[in-house]
This record gives sequence, structure tokens and C-alpha cells, in this order.
Amino acid sequence: MTILIDPPSVPWRGRMWSHLASDTSFAELHAFADAMGIPERGFDGDHYDVPAEHWDALVAAGAVPTRSRDLVAALHAAGLRRRKRRRRLDA
Repeated sequence: MTILIDPPSVPWRGRMWSHLASDTSFAELHAFADAMGIPERGFDGDHYDVPAEHWDALVAAGAVPTRSRDLVAALHAAGLRRRKRRRRLDA
């Protein structure tokens, strides 16, 4: 049971963002996020989006730094990966 966090590498709304995920269960992920004060609106299907300024505190609380590709691989291996639906461009 591990909470994983990748480096803040996704720019959005003037900030850099990381992804926080579990390699075991969504229950574990939600419990960690709740304990850390991460709002539910940060959940994006199979991970939480968290701003870079929270990275150090999340690691100090036990999140394990990992590469983005390894985080996604862990989600796949656990059967937790949920792909976003593709939007229709002609709608």
C-alpha cells in the first residue's frame, strides 16, 4: 500500500501540478487526501491533481516520489487506471 506522487510538471492556471495516486485502492487514496486537506474537487478519475506548493508536505506525510510513467504503470498494475473519455470534436 503506497501513495505515489510525481514531480510537478503539468502547467495549468499559472501553477505547476503533480498527480497523487494509490497503487492499491481508491479508499486508501481518498483517506490520505482527506487527511492532508486535499479537496474532493481535486480528484480526477484515478488520481488527485495537487499544486506544486503542496508537494513537500505530501512527501513528508508519506507520499512516495516517483516518475510520472511509473505512477501510471502502478495504476494499470492495480487495475485502477481510468482513462478520460474522448470528447467529440464535431459536437
